[in-house]
Parts: sequence; structure tokens; C-alpha cells
Amino acid sequence: MIQPSVSTVSHTIPKLYLLTNDDEFSLLYQKLEAALATGLIALLQIRRKQILALPDGESVLYKEALQIVNLAKTYNVPVSINDNIALAEKLGIGVHLGQQDGDLSEAAQSLAPKQIIGRTCHGDITLVKAAKNEGASYAAMGAIFVSTTKPNAATILRQQLIEGCQQDIKICVIGGLTAENISELAGLPIAYIAIVGDIMDLPVHQIAMRCQQWHQVLNKWNVPAE
Repeated sequence: MIQPSVSTVSHTIPKLYLLTNDDEFSLLYQKLEAALATGLIALLQIRRKQILALPDGESVLYKEALQIVNLAKTYNVPVSINDNIALAEKLGIGVHLGQQDGDLSEAAQSLAPKQIIGRTCHGDITLVKAAKNEGASYAAMGAIFVSTTKPNAATILRQQLIEGCQQDIKICVIGGLTAENISELAGLPIAYIAIVGDIMDLPVHQIAMRCQQWHQVLNKWNVPAE
């Protein structure tokens, strides 16, 4: 288990950041509604790589995203979209940018000031510092564990995450995170926990219970380990 130093001890509980998967849309919508209805999802990211690979992918994604954004508004959950500043601007939502997928200054100029702008930083502290300096809302670090979504993504060292948490920018962790293994990060000042498979790979009827399990685990975030 990571043993956080005094300077990295958190006094807040991380928030759940749910990412969509590539389910058929009607099923995806049902899953999102089940998760959002719990009131435990703080942020939602639209990430539909397989849809974008279709010949009319951009058009299909826009139609899907409109429905997802409207659903999220019902539950007062802010939304971002993966790697698409133009679509984020069109939809009036935030954006998450990979290192090769857009400029933070362009995003800041294009989107409303209140919109969330995230940046993938892997385990590179230089990238975390750059994200902060360029105005990102948060820096995403990972993979923390081996991920089914990105099985070839390199996992980061624990010390890298601790250093990232000391850079005065909100940190989002991602990669293979489950309600069972997240306790290994307990106590660190993490802002967001990004989840895909641990919630979205479940059948609809199990999603609310899984969100509640996450809630129970995170409520113990600052309880010292025995």
C-alpha cells in the first residue's frame, strides 16, 4: 500500500469520474442512467472510440452526445468529451485531451471558462507541471493498474503518483481501478477516480449497487489503516 507522507495526506474524498464504454447506444444509455441516478457520479466523460472509427462516426457521436448531455443535465452532472475540442464547444461541455490530441490553450479559448479541461499525463511529472501551467483543470495519471480498456498502457510507479499529487493541480487516477483495489491509494489527495470497466462492464441491474460499493469504500478514504 502507498504510504502517503504528511504533505500528501488528503482531507477530502475523491470523486467518481465515469467514462462511457463502446456498448450499443441504447444499452449504454440505460447503464448511464442507472449510474447517474445514484447521485454518486461527479463527472462523466463521453469516450466512444469505436463509433468515431465509423465512416459517419462524427455525426453519430454528436447525436449520441446530445442525448448523454441532456441525461447528465437531469442529474446535474458535468460532462466532458474525449479528444474533441470542436465537439465540446458545439455541445457546451468540457474536454479531456491526450498528449497528442489537442492544445490546452486552444481548449481554454474555445470553451466557456467554467468547463472542465483535462490532460493525460501518464506518470510524467513534467507533463503534470505543464498541464498546470497551461491551465488544465486536472491532470490524469496512470495506468495505476493493468486496464482492460487499454491493456498495453504502461503502469506508473507509486512514487510518481505521490509526486504528481504535490504539484498543486487536481489529480485524476485512471487504469484498472476497482472498488477492491482503490484502497491501495487511500489517503492521497486525489480529486477524481476515473472508472470504465468496473462499472460500465456490468449489466444494468448491477450498476447502482456497484456505485454504492464505491461510495462505501471512498467514505473510508481518510481512515488510517490498522
